[in-house]
Amino acid sequence: MNTIYLDCVSGISGDMTLSALIDLGADISYIRTELEKLPLDSFTMEIVPVIKQGISASYLQLEIEEPHHHHHDHDHHHRKAADILEMIEQSALAPRVKDRSRLVFEHIAEAEGHIHGIPAADVHFHEVGAMDSIIDVIGVCLALESLGAERIIASPVPTGQGKVRMAHGLYPIPAPATAELLTGIPLASLEAEGELTTPTGAGFLKALAESFGSLPALPLQKIGYGAGKKDFAHPNVLRAVLFEEQAVSDETVYTLECQVDDISGEALGSTMDRLFQSGALDVYYTPVYMKKNRPGTLLTVLCRQSNKAVLETILFRETTTFGVRSSRWERRILSRHFEALETPYGPVSIKLGFEGDILYQVSPEYDDVEKASSRSDKPFVDVYAEIKNLAQQTFSP
Repeated sequence: MNTIYLDCVSGISGDMTLSALIDLGADISYIRTELEKLPLDSFTMEIVPVIKQGISASYLQLEIEEPHHHHHDHDHHHRKAADILEMIEQSALAPRVKDRSRLVFEHIAEAEGHIHGIPAADVHFHEVGAMDSIIDVIGVCLALESLGAERIIASPVPTGQGKVRMAHGLYPIPAPATAELLTGIPLASLEAEGELTTPTGAGFLKALAESFGSLPALPLQKIGYGAGKKDFAHPNVLRAVLFEEQAVSDETVYTLECQVDDISGEALGSTMDRLFQSGALDVYYTPVYMKKNRPGTLLTVLCRQSNKAVLETILFRETTTFGVRSSRWERRILSRHFEALETPYGPVSIKLGFEGDILYQVSPEYDDVEKASSRSDKPFVDVYAEIKNLAQQTFSP
């Protein structure tokens, strides 16, 4: 299991997190390729080496082209929280990237909404520079995917002090939305004038970090440094550390099941969506014959213990069942991450399955192959075989 520790020595912001993860080894071309599939303004993203008070770090240079035709609706392209969530939902991003991105935006919108006294869905991302923050947030979730990060933990976080100028005037640091997001998160003291932690940075901690504390007692694999824009008397960097725990990833999962014979296919489809949204690892339906030879459906849900109760509640609420059975299973899984592969059809995302250093699975992403197949007007199976072959030559030792 890959664990990433975010060491917020100088606070945390969106671009610092993204550059720290790329410095740690996340594949920038995979991140770029996936972001370019989204309906965003065109942008360029480069990593520039810089020195911050004696520490060499990566700095994220993000240039966003303002759209030329400034008619009203384009200007507010994906600016409302509800629109951003909708865009993520509709995208072809990997499932965990979607979940993580959505969670970060939900937390930030929740906090901003609370401050301004409006519903989270109506929050506008003008304050944060909407395009920047969309690219930072989804970019970080893609970087985590590229690194195969299962778990994120973080250090206590300093906020900085003084005042910051915002759209509405002078605000105390931490800015109100940042303070709101940091509830329940341990703070660190660092005497520095200025904003060390931004709402986006605080959003990552709130949505993605599962615990806070000092470096865990695990073997350290790699370290990356991401540089902030400002210069302080201390090194303005975020340190990201990668730990790999035991190569064989055995974990306990639960299987929940129930069967029903009086529920429509549409209702079952909707139930499946809800189960996946609430963290099910897998959901499948099997046709079965029940008493009096009635055709029915067996619902099977795979989940972790932390989601079990929520998923059981969904089964009761969304189906007609009167009971849910559960059993514990051990499963041995490959650690997986994504790489972008240059192919004759353009870049394709490849999912790699490792156990330790041994690569077992090389699997092209269905959506990318499907697009390549329809663009080149070749059969799906041929394009898939060709790309898989190329991927095996590229990634297998």
